[in-house]
Amino acid sequence: MSNLEEAEVQLSELDLLSSMFPNEDEFKVTDQLALAELKDLVERCSLEVPSSKIHFMLKLELQTPGGNKAEFSLSCAFPFKYPAILPEVTIRSSFLSRSQQIQLNTDLLAYLKKNCAGEVCILNAREWVKDHAAAYINKDFSSSSWEKSDVKRSEEIFTRLWIYSHHIYNKHKRKNIVDWAKELTLSGFSMPGKPGIICVEGPQTMCEEFWGRIRRLSWQRIMIRHREDISLEGTEDEMEKQRKFTRFEEKIFDAHGARGNHMDLGQLYRFLVDNRCADIFQMYFGVEGQ
Repeated sequence: MSNLEEAEVQLSELDLLSSMFPNEDEFKVTDQLALAELKDLVERCSLEVPSSKIHFMLKLELQTPGGNKAEFSLSCAFPFKYPAILPEVTIRSSFLSRSQQIQLNTDLLAYLKKNCAGEVCILNAREWVKDHAAAYINKDFSSSSWEKSDVKRSEEIFTRLWIYSHHIYNKHKRKNIVDWAKELTLSGFSMPGKPGIICVEGPQTMCEEFWGRIRRLSWQRIMIRHREDISLEGTEDEMEKQRKFTRFEEKIFDAHGARGNHMDLGQLYRFLVDNRCADIFQMYFGVEGQ
């Protein structure tokens, strides 16, 4: 199957999900720019590989063995070669302990490998969760024990977004980037110039709020190049341990060029090395840093 055929299949499945679950509390594409790029590739009959994966959420409500209603979310992403490669699906619920969540996700993956390899399968995954997920919750898991438990809520997912822009010059945008990151208690950095790079890390809800604000500004091109989501046990100390940056700041690396808008990428690479994320350099620029 060619890149174009894969893109068409992915877009068709997203359209089906959108028609079946029209409300955002049931189905939501979390990266609209990735979706727009996918549509553009299909409309142009392009054989290009998209620059970022499609990420989306499916949510459903189930009744637990204890009689309570529990919300489950499926955080999904399409690899570029999907459906030849299985989708990335992670199930989360605040009614699940860490071990229950791990077991549920392991069993879902085993089901998909056995029954859905090479086929579109998001609806199959959702139906499997609908039929089986509630059984993973302890039968004596009452609402009172849920309130006291050490299970995860949405803000206890630690997220790191690596954002790429064609350029970042505008002073107002640069100020917004720094101000919004600090307002939302996010750490990371922004590198203005051409290209522009932004990294934000912190609670998932705050990262998504930041991305929502940023992408509504006027850009020639901006996208999430890479996303990391890490499930935590829920303590503030664990959240802080995941951070690679102590605060958010704008970084200038010996600007040069006719307009002073190109940064020294060698210095950027050393900065990434110092902050334990050197592998990101190749993801952005396609070559190993040095």
